[in-house]
Amino acid sequence: MNHKNQEQIQALIVKDFELESVEEKLSEEELFNLLANQIAYMIEHQLEMLMSLMYRLDIDENKVNFALSPFAPDPPNIGIAKLVLERQKQRVFTKSFYRQKPLEDMDGLEL
Repeated sequence: MNHKNQEQIQALIVKDFELESVEEKLSEEELFNLLANQIAYMIEHQLEMLMSLMYRLDIDENKVNFALSPFAPDPPNIGIAKLVLERQKQRVFTKSFYRQKPLEDMDGLEL
């Protein structure tokens, strides 16, 4: 993953999870650990808010439910953090891959 994408992913996660202002650039591992800790807190104290956030981020409900189940291979906060990080990577890739070109020849169409 390139450096710019990592910064975009970090910005999305910091914003979505209302993390304290993180000004320094984090490695993917540091970002993952920060996210996993926040998710652990939310599972314990703000589960409804976490589930709402998963819906808003368009993370598959079945995958979230499995991550919260006793059958999941990872602790719930780790499993959900993996899902979030993967989804944010997809979002950043999609935004960069399908970036719209500026419209040209707008004569007479301006508002």
